[in-house]
Amino acid sequence: MRIYDIIKKKRDNNELTKEEINFFVEQYSKGEIPDYQASALLMAIYLNKMNKQETVYLTEAMMNSGEVIDLSEIKGIKVDKHSTGGVGDKTTIALAPLVAACKAPVAKMSGRGLGHTGGTLDKLEAIPGFSIEMESDKFVDSVNKHKIAVCGQTASIAVADKKMYALRDVTATVDNISLIAASIMCKKLASGANAILLDVKTGDGAFMKTLDDSFELAKAMVDIGSGMNRETIGMITDMDEPLGFAVGNSLEVIEAIETLKGNGPKDFVHLCETLGAYMLVLAKVAKDYEEGILKIRHAISSGEALDKLKVFIENQGGDKRVIDDYSLLPKASKIVPIKSSKAGYISKIEAEEVGISAMILGAGRETKEDILDLSAGIVLEKKVGDYVREGDILAYMHFNKEEKFESAKERFIRAYSIVEAKVAPRKLIYGVVTKNEIKKF
Repeated sequence: MRIYDIIKKKRDNNELTKEEINFFVEQYSKGEIPDYQASALLMAIYLNKMNKQETVYLTEAMMNSGEVIDLSEIKGIKVDKHSTGGVGDKTTIALAPLVAACKAPVAKMSGRGLGHTGGTLDKLEAIPGFSIEMESDKFVDSVNKHKIAVCGQTASIAVADKKMYALRDVTATVDNISLIAASIMCKKLASGANAILLDVKTGDGAFMKTLDDSFELAKAMVDIGSGMNRETIGMITDMDEPLGFAVGNSLEVIEAIETLKGNGPKDFVHLCETLGAYMLVLAKVAKDYEEGILKIRHAISSGEALDKLKVFIENQGGDKRVIDDYSLLPKASKIVPIKSSKAGYISKIEAEEVGISAMILGAGRETKEDILDLSAGIVLEKKVGDYVREGDILAYMHFNKEEKFESAKERFIRAYSIVEAKVAPRKLIYGVVTKNEIKKF
């Protein structure tokens, strides 16, 4: 078999076989195929696309290019959640204890953030002492005993994906549904869960900017999961404005804790309830969505979810006193209000601009080498649909680096559109994708 023939076959818009895809992934991972030939094949795939079966084969080959985690010693149906990312997306910190409190095992491997704010691991590390490093035996024992553990992905998972993504990034071949879906799903499948819930963000602050693209990506990932015998559900959720009010690592931890205390922002609570209900259905601890919602709400109102968060933090070396004493979290030396320069209704908050503003303050990374300021970020006071008077506070900026403030402030103010006529808040959830149907709300 020759890579030249595989490139030519895809260039001519023909379907690749499982053997051809395996050959490419395996040989490229080993360094036997040079970057110039790999990039030629990726461009042919980008231009001519892959069908459903090719995408499954590619995902499986990428999954098998590294370590595949065996979670069979964990009792029950292990359910994982993946978000395609956004601004203020602290969902795992509230959702994992919530679902675990309802007796569904959550064995989650997460990543770090590159972009607007930190990833789940960065946010959890804002909790003093919290460790995301965990031996596999302790990981399994933690989920069996407490129903919850979150750790970092090992470098040996989906080795081909890291190499291919770096090449796609510099050859303008990132934005292809099959390649995106395979990249996300190979890591999820290698992480060992039995069932996967996908939170596919759509809008200004999301990777997928349009609803059509978001549904297409969700369908591709659900097809991959189903094609590899994992029950998979995709939710399309809004990221046209930040999720909740807090953007930034320790600030988002506080908001997640407040949510489990019953004081969460309306949109964030709605998202956690919805995702949680579907996770319980996937884990077979709720017979349907309606029962799932009731169980999730009870876990909050009874305090069981908050208790589970305490156990989770303590089990991973963290200081559980943060739940009642936020002063133990990293705290910025400067907290400055940002005021509205005009009166009217907020018609739009460009999530991406808010995210970049938080990143400038130190809450996110522009490069992998950047060191996060875990105390930096933004807490919104007003959201889309709210009325503001001139001089009203739109948000508070938390920061330590004064030289970054003016640049971040300018970017933040640009994110807000204020109009005279009242506008309706945006829809939060746009639909659900299963292997059998696409439901649009």
